Amino acid sequence: MSETVRTFPTRPFVGASIAVIRDGRVLLAARANEPMRGVWTLPGGLVEAGEALAEAARRELAEEVGLDATVVAVLSPTEIIEHDAEGRVRHHYVVHPHAALWCGGEPVAGPEALGVRWATLDEVAGLATTPGLVGTLSEAFAAVARQAAESAA
Repeated sequence: MSETVRTFPTRPFVGASIAVIRDGRVLLAARANEPMRGVWTLPGGLVEAGEALAEAARRELAEEVGLDATVVAVLSPTEIIEHDAEGRVRHHYVVHPHAALWCGGEPVAGPEALGVRWATLDEVAGLATTPGLVGTLSEAFAAVARQAAESAA
């Protein structure tokens, strides 16, 4: 879908993202496309018709950075709404993030990512990120910790 089609939408776009956790760090990608080019975020993108949210998140992870992961939890959605100078809705996305565990391999930035990095939650706080990312990551780290505790029990 081209950028012009996503600008000034008549309804929100549904997206899915994935917080892949590895050794106390989360995988981030720097956005290659507008809106928010160059800003750090989770790998993700639009959900295709007929695609489940978790499937979309894993597909986007593979497309953007060449990895797979095991989804362990669905997290709280994030709304990204931007208005132009006249107050019109320029962008509106509802993103459904997922917490996941790294399965192996090293990420490589694809065409939708300017770069990739593993970061701690403290490091993320000092980066330019998409709205609500720190809260989503806090929820993701908590979900992964719960899953680890349940697996150990």
